[in-house]
Amino acid sequence: MRTARDPMTLLNAVRREIWALDRNIAVTSDITLEGYLQRYTFAGPRFSLILLSVFAGLGVVLVAIGVFSVIAYTVSRQTHEIGIRMALGAGSADVFRMVLGMGLRLIAIGAVLGMAASLGVTRILESQLGHVSPRDPITLGGVVVAIAAVGLAACYFPARRATRVDPMVALRYE
Repeated sequence: MRTARDPMTLLNAVRREIWALDRNIAVTSDITLEGYLQRYTFAGPRFSLILLSVFAGLGVVLVAIGVFSVIAYTVSRQTHEIGIRMALGAGSADVFRMVLGMGLRLIAIGAVLGMAASLGVTRILESQLGHVSPRDPITLGGVVVAIAAVGLAACYFPARRATRVDPMVALRYE
C-alpha cells in the first residue's frame, strides 16, 4: 500500500479492511518497504562494514602497541648511547628528535609495505567497498595520515622518557 502519511499509523485500518474481505487471510508482515530493505537487503553489507570496522580498529590498536613497544625497547637498549650523547652536549631536543626519527622510519616502512599490500588485495575487497574505489587516493591518504598520527603518538612517550636520561646514571648503566 502506498501512502503519503506514516504507513504504520494506517496498519490497523488496513488489517480491518483485509479481514472484512476475508477473515482467513493472515496479515503477518507488518513492516514498511524501507524497514524490509533495512532488515533483509542491507543486513549483509552492514554486517561486513561492522566486521571490517572492528578489524580496522583492532589493527590501529596493534599498530600503536607495536610501535610503542619497539621504540620503548630500543630506547631502553640505547640508554648508554643516549647518556654518552647527552654527556657530550646533546640537548633534550636532539635526543627527542633522534627517537622520533627512529619511530618515523618504522612508520614510513610500515606505510609503504601496507600501501603495497593494500593495492595487492584490492580485488578481494572490491566487492565490500560499495561506492568507494579501491584505489581512492583520498581514502588511502587518510589511512596513511591516521596511522602516522597513531604511530607518532606511540613514539612520543618513549621519546620523552629518553630525554630524561641522566648522563651519569646512563654511563654507569651496562
